[in-house]
Amino acid sequence: MDQKSNSLHFLLFCITFGISVLIPQTINHDVKSFIFSKNEKERVITAAKNFLKEVPITITSSTSPRTAGGKHDYFSEGDYWWPNPDSLEGPYIRKDGLTNPNNFVAHREALRRFSIQVSTLVAAYKFTGDKAYVKKALQHLNAWFVNEKTKMNPHLKYAQAIKGISTGRGIGIIDTIHFVEIVQAIIVLEKAGLIGVEELNAIKDWFTKYTDWLFNDQFGIDERDNGNNHSTCWNMQVAQYAKLIGDESKLAFCGNHFKNELLPKQMASDGSFPLELKRTKPYGYSLFNLDAMAMVVQILSTSSDNLWNYQTEDGRNMKAAVEFMFPYIKDKMKWPYRKDVMYFDDWPVRQPSLLFAGIFYNEQKYLQLWEKLNPAPVGDEIIRNFFIRQPILWIA
Repeated sequence: MDQKSNSLHFLLFCITFGISVLIPQTINHDVKSFIFSKNEKERVITAAKNFLKEVPITITSSTSPRTAGGKHDYFSEGDYWWPNPDSLEGPYIRKDGLTNPNNFVAHREALRRFSIQVSTLVAAYKFTGDKAYVKKALQHLNAWFVNEKTKMNPHLKYAQAIKGISTGRGIGIIDTIHFVEIVQAIIVLEKAGLIGVEELNAIKDWFTKYTDWLFNDQFGIDERDNGNNHSTCWNMQVAQYAKLIGDESKLAFCGNHFKNELLPKQMASDGSFPLELKRTKPYGYSLFNLDAMAMVVQILSTSSDNLWNYQTEDGRNMKAAVEFMFPYIKDKMKWPYRKDVMYFDDWPVRQPSLLFAGIFYNEQKYLQLWEKLNPAPVGDEIIRNFFIRQPILWIA
């Protein structure tokens, strides 16, 4: 295929799948054929068929004696906080990077299960057209956002609490990054006319309240101004939820926040994230922040303001960030910084930053590497930080 044919092929792909990009010169990698390949289809449908047998589980199914909230209030505990060996009943102490296995995690697990199942079910519908998958997805959505007996309250006042120190913290907002792909599934269903008006309005009302809380509550402000991956994830969430509810002012705020805060203050001139490199898990955190920032750009980019092509006055841009991490995703043994204190061997997986950057920059090497990586990790820590799993929801 010659260069002209390649360019036409990519242009048609972008038009077909609604991707807003500046068209590159050429592309030699057929992303569409891979995403719709027999293996990918079978992988998704096999999982979705199993999920058809599952019932919704929301946060009302479990509680902790350490929560200051009620039955409908999400609760989690700070990962790196442990009992003090010198005072077992006293306030917890911090061990950065080391996760306390005795923390209350039932609400986190329920939320991740919700995200995995709904995104997979809607992806299976996209592959097959079988509305049985939609019906099951709607059961989950109703249980979490509509049913008064089982739904979650639209706030995170009690997330990432620390025994003896805090009943909740702003950094707990990062727990709901798993709502981002759920919202994308909702957007897909809405466009297909597969959610009833009353139910859709109730879901949007829930996200309107939650987005306002994220935007205006002091916890949300603290998270926005945290300065590292937490700020990135705040932006990603607010942007995605604002897109669902049609809040143009918040979308504009998030675009400016990316340009004026995230990109210039978190990224070094070489594309690295210095604040993540300082942590005890620099590899995992660098991957995580890159993925979150890529999703910010993916969510916010329009034909008139393509953030994939935006750069600061001193040249910081998303391409540099992907280029910095690419060689270490391809060969982790080349990582020149210290290894993560936990889970270093479990990374990388099918990082969404490679997929979306590969499409927008027409970089075959990103896409080929993305294809080879694990699409369905099983380790709890990896699942927790792998929040975009179904590309068909985003580009098809």
